Amino acid sequence: MKAIETTDLLRRFDQVVTERPEDLAVVAPDASQNYPAVTYAALAARVDRLAWEMCRHGVRRGDMVGVCLPRRVDLLASLLAAWRLGAAFVPMDPAYPGERLRAMAAAARVRTVLTSTTGTPWEAEASTVRVDQLPDDPLTDRALPSVEVTPGEPAYVIFTSGSTGTPKGVQVSRGAVAHLVGSLERVGLYPSEPSRVAWNASVSFDASVQQWVRVCRGDTVLLIGDELRTDPQRLAGWLRANGATDLDVTPTHWQALADAVTQPLRLFVGGEPVPARLWRDLAARPGPMAVNLYGPTECTVDATAAWITGEAPVIGRPLPGVRAYILDDDLKPAATGELYLAGPGVADGYRGQPGRTAERFLADPVAADGSRMYRTGDQVYQRPDGAMEYLGRTDRQVKVHGFRIEPGEIEAALLAHPDVVAAAVLPYDDPHRGTILVAYHVGAADGLRDWVADRLPAHLVPTVFTALEGFPRTVNGKLDVSALPVPRFPAMSFSASVGSEVERLIADVWGEVLGRSGVSVEDDFFALGGHSLLALHVVAAIRKRLGVRLSSMAVYERPRLRDLAERVAELAATQAAPSRDAGAR
Repeated sequence: MKAIETTDLLRRFDQVVTERPEDLAVVAPDASQNYPAVTYAALAARVDRLAWEMCRHGVRRGDMVGVCLPRRVDLLASLLAAWRLGAAFVPMDPAYPGERLRAMAAAARVRTVLTSTTGTPWEAEASTVRVDQLPDDPLTDRALPSVEVTPGEPAYVIFTSGSTGTPKGVQVSRGAVAHLVGSLERVGLYPSEPSRVAWNASVSFDASVQQWVRVCRGDTVLLIGDELRTDPQRLAGWLRANGATDLDVTPTHWQALADAVTQPLRLFVGGEPVPARLWRDLAARPGPMAVNLYGPTECTVDATAAWITGEAPVIGRPLPGVRAYILDDDLKPAATGELYLAGPGVADGYRGQPGRTAERFLADPVAADGSRMYRTGDQVYQRPDGAMEYLGRTDRQVKVHGFRIEPGEIEAALLAHPDVVAAAVLPYDDPHRGTILVAYHVGAADGLRDWVADRLPAHLVPTVFTALEGFPRTVNGKLDVSALPVPRFPAMSFSASVGSEVERLIADVWGEVLGRSGVSVEDDFFALGGHSLLALHVVAAIRKRLGVRLSSMAVYERPRLRDLAERVAELAATQAAPSRDAGAR
């Protein structure tokens, strides 16, 4: 059987640059939201330019480099530039609150941050390189230091939600990333011929790694801009116009895209469990394969894979090189139990947190060679045919719209409010809104939503805040979850009636997606229980009924119905009827 390719990915990138310098490496939006094409030679020159600037700032082998950039060419170039110096990158989403970014820089011990903004919240922790102010001149008279890295050196640190209130920085090695790509190639999920791969996930999430590193093996990366990503119709047209062959999506995002995408695509589905109905729809879908990928951040993105066929969802079998153990409470093999993962993809641990690392990364009793296995917290069942089914969690961790969430982190932010004396955050399955987060709290809490939003990323902000006089308790004093009230969504305001035609249309759309009636022009979409997925449905419905191309970001910027209607009316007056390939470059 063919061996897994384990050559360092930067070396593979350099080989492609040497052999195919004029081939297309990346298509990415510029500041004007155009999508210029960049060759491998041009990308390599920008990588070296950024690496030289980091070197001037003192970045050396083994250092941590923060990357706080929008989705443009310099984002991809910066990740490779950190590797060029033997450093590791730490993604820092520009949309995150400043306090969160500062905490990440401090926890990861970031030396330098690459950014295009002013007013850096991490100033006390790291220096700043403004990549938008650097010239594009090649390094004709300057040589970068030669750095030879080993597979065990860090490649990146990506932060995940933490159950104690502090996010965990998962440190992954260069060898682990090389093994990921090699194992996906070995099983045929990455074809031998060059592909055109859509980079869909945020760089702050580990799913992005398996998308952008495709450039290191000679594929073309199509970097989707933030506005394009939130407009299903435009995104579908753009993917079609740019000849995309591969798309990585969460089940939630695909459900918003499915009706708009008409071209054949290889779909890589992951990030959350695939609902049975969606599994059957994907299995019946014509065209190239769809595959379900499973794996925690702590095991370098993907650990198992399953072709999406048949009636019932499965997470499949381990990828080559991955050892999967299903163990009971006594760490004995069982058909149903907790899943433990071992092999070259296991991360180094949580950066700067040896205690938490020791809790989840255990000695591998099967291999008994000093290596470690990761305790996933996922309950699985192994079917007679060897495929594994996902059953649920052993702890409180939840997945909401593709995001891995520890309710304890949100509770800690709530309890930091001076007037909140108790807090509990729970998932709630709403028939219209899907899975949402509900915050129950004891204590006065005016402006509590804003308080949380100032401290946590948007995906960690609960949809509903419910104030209680006190928490119900069981006989042994624990929170009685079954006795908590059903979430109460804010009452709608009837101080202003819906008047204009556009307002009435948006009110109808909101009523459909939120399962409500009597929506007022003063109502706030998110206060009524809206979230990012429902915002996609809102913009799709507005486009279908009015022919107006609207990004879901507009819903975030103008959540009040009156304000959104004004924006839609402005666009309706200026936009021509969209073509079939609207949004294509």
